Amino acid sequence: MIEGFVASHSPPNRIAMTDSASAQEQPHAAPAAPVAAPVVAESAAAVATAAPADDAGAAQPQRKGGSRRGGRNRRKPEGRPAPEGAAEAAAPGAAPRAPQRVHPALEQLASLYPHLFGAVFRPLKRGIFQDILAAHPELFEREALKVALGLHTRSTRYLQSVAAGDKRHDLQGQPVEAMAPEHVHHALLEVYRRKKARATEDLLPKLRNRMIAAFEASGLTREDYTALVASRDESANALLEEAFADWAARNAKDEALLRAFEASGQTLDAFADMYGLVPRTVGQQIERARRLAAVRAQQVAAANAAAAAAAESAGAEDAAAAPAQGD
Repeated sequence: MIEGFVASHSPPNRIAMTDSASAQEQPHAAPAAPVAAPVVAESAAAVATAAPADDAGAAQPQRKGGSRRGGRNRRKPEGRPAPEGAAEAAAPGAAPRAPQRVHPALEQLASLYPHLFGAVFRPLKRGIFQDILAAHPELFEREALKVALGLHTRSTRYLQSVAAGDKRHDLQGQPVEAMAPEHVHHALLEVYRRKKARATEDLLPKLRNRMIAAFEASGLTREDYTALVASRDESANALLEEAFADWAARNAKDEALLRAFEASGQTLDAFADMYGLVPRTVGQQIERARRLAAVRAQQVAAANAAAAAAAESAGAEDAAAAPAQGD
């Protein structure tokens, strides 16, 4: 029985992901991939502002010397490939298109800020568009920068960094603000949608594990988290409920294992050996069950304190109103 509690549960794996630009901030031309999650769009809205469709392909002065936007994008004689999201948006089985060049402004940004736009993409702080213009008023044309940031924040590599829960960074590469839980959640969904068409395996189990990890990292209750990340996309909401079902089942097994361990009076190694289990895995499950119990105790204590404070406030108001009624 204990084997059933442990064998099927290992700590959820987390992957990297990121937020994409919003419909208000992003250019309407040449989208990297259709972004179904509205909050992913809102996240990029804070990074770049919408640019007219005509500007999406506008040619900008080419900066000499290749950018450092990752090993796969090194300069080739035929030109640079387009940002990742554009290739991923192509329908499966479609004929390969001619390589597109990276937006010149992105090459300039990669040269100026390789710690943000280079081989590793970092989530950008909200308002980075204004920061870049203020730092380089003569270098970047406003509309071209909007288009470039829109392309960048819609790329899968950028979305992966958001989905990992990385903090947002300023131009100096310093983490300055936490990533909102809803941006992490919707970036996870968007990257899953992009990879699903090309996958040769079922990605849903991994997605649910990552959704559970993102939920636990948020520190929110299940109800508060659901209210924050739920959208009008019923299929996405159904995936969240499936993840919560997995989470509840895992917690039940972890709690049963913890009760069995505490009742045994054995050491961890001896207990695991009794059932032919791996001590490290058993220890992870027991620790997880204890953390969950502590969180629940804190939530109950907070709810009781709030109820007591509300009752005390109501009693004070009644006491203050009593003399006035007597008069």
